[in-house]
Amino acid sequence: MDAAGSQVANECAQYAGQCQSGFITTQGGNLLCSKIIHLITNNQVKSQVSKVLHECEQRMYKSVAFPAIGTGQAGQSPAKVADEMLDAIVEFARQKSVQYLQTIKIVVFQTNMLTDFYESMKKRENSDSATTESWLSMLKSFFWSKKQSSEKKKPMILEKKVDLVTFQVCGQSKEKVDATESWLKDLILKEQFESTISDEAIESFDETQVAILEDLQRRKQVSIQLSPLQIKISGISRDVCSVSLEVQDMIQKIKSTEEEQSKAELLYNLVEWRYPGSNDSFVAFDKPTNMQLEHAKVVKKPYLNVKINNKNYKVDLNTLKATDDQGKTLNLQRVRKDEGK
Repeated sequence: MDAAGSQVANECAQYAGQCQSGFITTQGGNLLCSKIIHLITNNQVKSQVSKVLHECEQRMYKSVAFPAIGTGQAGQSPAKVADEMLDAIVEFARQKSVQYLQTIKIVVFQTNMLTDFYESMKKRENSDSATTESWLSMLKSFFWSKKQSSEKKKPMILEKKVDLVTFQVCGQSKEKVDATESWLKDLILKEQFESTISDEAIESFDETQVAILEDLQRRKQVSIQLSPLQIKISGISRDVCSVSLEVQDMIQKIKSTEEEQSKAELLYNLVEWRYPGSNDSFVAFDKPTNMQLEHAKVVKKPYLNVKINNKNYKVDLNTLKATDDQGKTLNLQRVRKDEGK
């Protein structure tokens, strides 16, 4: 609501008492969409999605984007939500009367929920309805590519660290030798600790992260075992704790990067910034720069520094002009892809 702005908040307050179908519709405000449909919270996700889809068709909207409804404060199971949302979409797609609504998107920023939606779509792959398949393909594009890339990734083998220490115990009797051996084992075990970190982001570890883990293993008194979704760290307790913190930091950085990539991808589907190319054509900025420009525009920053063809430019976000260090000026374009939808 904060991102949408005060206009949308005022409309919600105005229409709050007029809600008859479980939702109200307002203008898009500061968001990159024409309308916002606000749902009244309940546990009937399938029913809510169906109502929204029919409302979009009735109003001749061409596209609609859903969040993972009910997985936030409502606390519903992501797997259940995925099944109900896709059930509603499949049933809607099978209706021959659908004419206007062409694109349905489910936006999932929480990477841990992607598997639930992916598995839910996999169950519908063998549907005998060509219409259903075509609608599902639009959704699969958001999840399938990521799943395939992880499946094709070569397994990472972390070099095992083995530092052997041999104790030779001599004594006057077998009893004293056994007692000393027991004392040594207890002393070693008191200093040993094991930590297991499980997270789906570990599946995204590449050569860079593996190299960091190998370096940690060399520098610290630990042994690290790496599997697709789990990292096990064992060794001296103080080193295990410090290495665990570093691994958690690596995981958080990967999650943040993936979340930024998801946001940039979503935004790129709504608005595209371009700079002049050759032969009077225009070239789209890369997706991260596209997001930076749009964010700066939305929050009303006056200027933003970007790179165009490896040269530094200062963009005036009011005039959409970019100026380099020598004073050369380029006219940029900002194209909204949702116009007319």
